[in-house]
Amino acid sequence: MSAPIGAHVLLVDDDPDLLRLLSMRLTAAGYRVTAVESAEAALSHLAMERPQLVLSDVQLPGKDGLALFDAIRAKHPSLPVILLTAHGTIPDAVEATSRGVYTYLTKPFNGKALLETISQALALGSPNNDPSKGNTANESWREAIVSRSNVMAELLAEAKLVAGSDASVLIRGESGSGKEVLAQAIHRASPRASQPFVAVNCGAIPESLLESELFGHIKGAFTGAVANHAGLFQAANGGTLFLDEIGDMPVALQVKLLRVLQERVVRPVGASQAIPIDVRIMSATHRDLDAAMAVGEFREDLYYRLNVVSLTLPTLAERREDIPLLANHFLAKLALKYHKRVNGFAPEAVKALATAPWPGNVRQLHNVVEQVSALATTPLIPLALVQRALRVPSVEVLTFTEARLRFEREYLVDLLKLTDGSVADAARLAGRNRTEFYRLLQKHGLTPGVFRADGPVAE
Repeated sequence: MSAPIGAHVLLVDDDPDLLRLLSMRLTAAGYRVTAVESAEAALSHLAMERPQLVLSDVQLPGKDGLALFDAIRAKHPSLPVILLTAHGTIPDAVEATSRGVYTYLTKPFNGKALLETISQALALGSPNNDPSKGNTANESWREAIVSRSNVMAELLAEAKLVAGSDASVLIRGESGSGKEVLAQAIHRASPRASQPFVAVNCGAIPESLLESELFGHIKGAFTGAVANHAGLFQAANGGTLFLDEIGDMPVALQVKLLRVLQERVVRPVGASQAIPIDVRIMSATHRDLDAAMAVGEFREDLYYRLNVVSLTLPTLAERREDIPLLANHFLAKLALKYHKRVNGFAPEAVKALATAPWPGNVRQLHNVVEQVSALATTPLIPLALVQRALRVPSVEVLTFTEARLRFEREYLVDLLKLTDGSVADAARLAGRNRTEFYRLLQKHGLTPGVFRADGPVAE
């Protein structure tokens, strides 16, 4: 992904040697560079000329880098800002990215990685800055994909390239990683964008109905076929058909799908005539198709038909710098849905989101944000609400006496449940005599009768 020729970069750092080094490196890479030593000087320059990217140290005399970013955001909301710091910590990085900073790099940084990050920021963070690109600079095709991570930037660059062709695309990725969203984006960037995009989950439709859903049927073809039915291939004619969870398609149906892809015609169930179709196929799976082919559960010839181009979506854990951005994006939409006035997440809540394991990927993150949106009572979403949605127990510090009493009570309750409320049996299991056991029950306010299967008995 190359940067626009002569793109203007504003450098801000109070270290003259580093400022000189960065200026030389960026100038050699083809950028036009303006270098200043303070946030105040940067703002003065911005008042005269708007650059295409700002690269700033966090630790600056007077206003720091985050304060500079806030001032830039107020007047130039689309201007990408990259922050550099020698004091990088996870909370600082999370705070910076959650506030909208393009990305955050720690010193010492790799020169090649820095140039790549700047190039991606210019291409993705400010796509309309290069007038020479014309319509190709329009990034609306990927507006549903919220990201600024390097791994997603590379994937989207590949997706944009393949969108212009009619090649079949196989999208791999874990459940919830956004395979259908990527497929829709590729469709919007393709010459077929004005035609239908039709999605079907091959694993969610019973095998007996899937053939009819895909290819259609004629009236009377089977019991319940009371009218002609155009299948999804016909519905997607001229556009894109997205076959989600293609790895779950029955082998018998895989043969018929292969024939459709080879002949470009569909034959509805019960019909004698085939219908020509013009459809681009995209498919997705979370399964290991190589393993499925090895055991005969997926046809090799169909695999090569579908896998002309393969794209792999990263897990959410592999793009953690996108988590605060995604969380705030979802929060803004869901706050409207639930009629809540929320401004964002508390810093410790953002940290909890950014460091959670996310086995359910982006779909799980959306669900967590929806839950906290529905339950929010304050402008800032607190840590406790995020932990509850993540099902992370709050850390509760007890004194030794409090912890012992809690253990005692829980232990007694478990014994009474186990013995169906029999004090004699519970005391025997605990290794205590009945008198002492009764004293413990009285201490914790426990009544044995409530644990009996036939209900409590009168004292």
